[in-house]
This record gives sequence, structure tokens and C-alpha cells, in this order.
Amino acid sequence: MSVYEAVKVRLDPTPRQARLLASHAGAARFAYNAGLAHVKDMLENGEPPEWSHYSLVRWWNANKDTLAVNPDTGVVWWSQNSKETYSMALRDLAQGLSYWSKSRKGQRKGKRVGFPRFKSKNSAMRFAYSTAFTAPTASDPYGLKLSRIGRVHCMENVYKRVDGARLVRVNVSYRAGRWYASLTVEREQPSSPTRVRKRGAVGVDLGVKHLATLSDGTVIPNSRALDARLKALRKAQQALSRKTMGSVRRRKAKERVARLYARVTDVRMDAINKATTMIARTYSTVCIEDLNVAGMVKNHRLARRLSDASLGEFRRQLEYKTARTGATLRVVDRWYPSSKTCSNCGTVKAKLSLSERVYRCDVCGLSIDRDLNAAINIMVAGSAPETVNARGGDARRADTMSGNADPSETRTKQPPTGGVKLGAGLGNEAMRSRID
Repeated sequence: MSVYEAVKVRLDPTPRQARLLASHAGAARFAYNAGLAHVKDMLENGEPPEWSHYSLVRWWNANKDTLAVNPDTGVVWWSQNSKETYSMALRDLAQGLSYWSKSRKGQRKGKRVGFPRFKSKNSAMRFAYSTAFTAPTASDPYGLKLSRIGRVHCMENVYKRVDGARLVRVNVSYRAGRWYASLTVEREQPSSPTRVRKRGAVGVDLGVKHLATLSDGTVIPNSRALDARLKALRKAQQALSRKTMGSVRRRKAKERVARLYARVTDVRMDAINKATTMIARTYSTVCIEDLNVAGMVKNHRLARRLSDASLGEFRRQLEYKTARTGATLRVVDRWYPSSKTCSNCGTVKAKLSLSERVYRCDVCGLSIDRDLNAAINIMVAGSAPETVNARGGDARRADTMSGNADPSETRTKQPPTGGVKLGAGLGNEAMRSRID
């Protein structure tokens, strides 16, 4: 069975190639905005909307000689960029319009999708290829050939990272002064993973003080990427606010702020990627909590640190990485009192403040680290058979908690009043079914 993966690498273009990349990104933005203006005109005039990818491309080919014209010189410039740039931009527009239409009719699940908006020059520069590119070869492992741009040097061995997979699409983006290429590859997934794990089940307790505490005593430190650079960010943003709009100095100050934020993101993602990869490769069963992160960040005293820890991203990566390695991901009910329950005798405390970092049981006398105690309880709850769901009924949640289902659609907002709360649903069941 084949699966799709993304391989992201940093590009090292020459000054000429950098100008061509920026030109392609601008051309994609122009085609997107022109197509969106055309659709809005049709809607305002009461005409039947034609916003499929084929219709938009056909309209663009019929009008590009009058649209893509330099107003000062009158030169038609669309031929300076690859045709894929315009086609993929219009494809993104058609997809956005389709999502809006289906969401408006109630045919699309999830949060309601708004009508597409025009793209600004100040937004992130990006464009894509679905063809007209050449995959890296063994003789040139660091080269990526793009239409109208040529061979662009990459900072990593792309041929090794692609590892023989079929290259489907190339997305090029610009962030904080650097160009990146995200390669979508189609790879054959083995039916049974060959990796041998050394350990069995593990419970993972996510937090702010430590990014993750495992039930076997392993502690993964929190990188605190934002806190470490908060002072520099404040200083850079204060300097940015004092610059004149449209000036060169303001542009340079804005780039400095972007570089600082990019560094924060890179440090955070590096820590999460290493931690989730280690867990997915080491353990056969991973048990985590179904945390209500959106509700937790409403506590303004913890919002910044919770967002800095990126707990939702941690779970997202665990879902697809455990599916790749063949491990089982079990998600414990969010109302299960893992922190208040004694991992030795099962006594549940009525209250436990966040300042109490050591759990002390009044019944059996157990004294243990708060996060380690919660991790052990999560492992036990995830390994136990489920008997009662969150609403108190005799039903399993294997289907409602499988894959990437939205927990808000299947969970009650009130904790259960009674019943056994052990047991969990599979967190990566849907992903594993697609792979198998």
C-alpha cells in the first residue's frame, strides 16, 4: 500500500534564481487574485459560477494576454514564468471555493469555511509544481531542477531523503529570508514493520514544566523556545514599531522579527520531532490523554507557555509516526483524573493544585512526582478494556476516537458523574487502515 509523505528541504538559490523564485511566487499570487476577481464578478452579476479548476484555467488561457500586462511598458509578462505556477494557483482557488460551497451547504464537516480572500504582497510567498520538475538523481543528489528556474542547489541530500519514492508535487515557499521546497512523495509502505521494539506499553503525560514524562521515568525537557527569545523579540518588535511605514529600515526590522520567530519555530519543532520519533520507535503501545488544549489556553496565566509547548502538535506527530512504525496509539478520556489518582492504591484526591509538584497519597502514603504519577495512570487506563464511555453508556469509543476525528464532535463538555473511566480508543486506527 502506498502512502504520501512530505520531505522539506532548504534551498540555496543564486541571486538570479532568487529573483526567479520571487517572480514565480508573484505570478501565482496574481493568477489567484485574478481568478478570484473573475468569480466574484460572476456572482455579483448573477451568472452561473464556473469555478472548477478546468474552467478557471480555460478562462485564464483566454484572457492572460490582456491580464498579465505591465501597465508601464505594455509588455505581456506571463510567459516569463512556468505555466505550472498559474495552473496550481488556480487549482488552490478552485479547492478553496469548493470547500466554501460545501461548508455553506452543510456537506463539509468541521469548522465553517469562509469565502476566499485576495492575497496580499505582504503575505507569504509560495507556488507549486505538479509537473515540469526533475527529481534528484544519484549523480546529483543535492540538485532539484524546476521549470524556468533551472537546477537549484539544496542544503541537504535530497536523493537520500526521497529514497527512491515517486515525486508527486513540489511546493516552494519563502520564510524569514530563506527559500524552502516541500516535496510530496508517494512511497510504498511495507505491510508489516520490520523494526523490533525493546519495550511494551508506555504512558505519556504532556505538560509545561517538562514537555513529556513517560511512565518508565523518562523525562523529556521542554525547550521553552519562545521564553528563551522573548526578550529579543520584544526588543525587535519595539524597534519595528518605530520605523516609518514603507521604508527600507522597516523592511529590515520586519525581516529580523521574522527570523527570530522562525528560530523559535525551528527549535520547538526540532524538540517535538526528536521526542515523538523516539517514542514511536521504542514502544509498541503509546497511551496519551485527550487534552482540551483550546480550553486550556483560555487560562491567561498559562496560555503563552501552553502555546509554546505545542501539545497539539505533539499528539499530531505521534498519530502518524505510530501508524508508520506499526505501534498502537491509545487516547485516554480527557475527564480521567490521571493527576489526582494514586498510581499505587487508586485513591482519587478531591483537589490537587498546580503548585503541588509531588503527589502524596493520604491513604497508602505514596510520595511520587506528580507528572510520573499521571503517566503511570495514563498507561494503566490506556491498557485497560473500556467499559463506560464519556456519557456513561455501555459503548466503546474505538470509532469516535480513531484517526484524526475531531474530539469536539464526539465528546460531551461535562465530565461523567460516575462509572469506570478506564480504557481508551485507538488514536491512529484510521491512519493504520489507510496504510495497511
